Amino acid sequence: MARDPADLYEASPDAPEIDEVVLLYYLDGFIDAGGAGRLLAAHLLGTLDHQEVAVFDVDELIDYRSRRPTMNFVKDHWESYEAPELAVYLMHDTAGAPFLLLNGPEPDHLWEGFATAVRAMSLSLGVRLAVGFHGIPMGVPHTRPLGVTAHATRPELTEGYRPLVDRLQVPGSAAGLLELRLGDDKRAALGFAVHVPHYLAQAAYPAAAVTLLESVERATGLSLPSDTLREAARRTDCWATTRTTCRPRRNSAQSSSASSPSSKAAVTCRIPEPALLPGPACPRHPEVS
Repeated sequence: MARDPADLYEASPDAPEIDEVVLLYYLDGFIDAGGAGRLLAAHLLGTLDHQEVAVFDVDELIDYRSRRPTMNFVKDHWESYEAPELAVYLMHDTAGAPFLLLNGPEPDHLWEGFATAVRAMSLSLGVRLAVGFHGIPMGVPHTRPLGVTAHATRPELTEGYRPLVDRLQVPGSAAGLLELRLGDDKRAALGFAVHVPHYLAQAAYPAAAVTLLESVERATGLSLPSDTLREAARRTDCWATTRTTCRPRRNSAQSSSASSPSSKAAVTCRIPEPALLPGPACPRHPEVS
């Protein structure tokens, strides 16, 4: 028997009445190169006061054996259990404007039920626009501004962004399904995928989170704190730049004519593994290690 999607979450009785707010969402589990979406969500939760307004039933949604939660063992007993949490938080930007953040692990089960539950909850909370964000690996250098691919339920929401491809088939995600179903409801939803240098895709890359933050601000009108995130991005970019090595690379034709004064070697630039941390301190910022 189908379960009522409303049973998948519990709204807080202390939640204040709000209307015409933005819902940001990041679900951990899908592609997120550079940890871009995770870093932005953690930054917002770490810098802004927040109040839990709804919590989802993770026992129904999460497969614990595929993503085992951490338990802490001390000497001769289990001391604690870090239960996963998928919740919606009420926050206020630096100008005092309220907005919501849906954050937690991507559901393993009941995607359609989850999408229906989020849509119903967002209606009750007065959401006017839903915005998701994450990172995707791309063959681009960290020394240039990062690109962003935008997708939305309405064409006007992606004005100013160039499409990456005409048509593409990829593995699905709960976040993607949520945007699709919001579009089915004729509601406004938008997503951002920041282009992360492929050699930094497995590292924590704050510059990608900064790019997402700026995209969210432009789309929503929110004023979000960014100083600590920008400082982390500056230090990480410095670290990456000082570890970039350039070496000459000759093809066979160049090798055969290496003695010729006119022959030139191509240059290959790379960052040795591991891409970011751990490693010695950045020479410009000794505190970065």
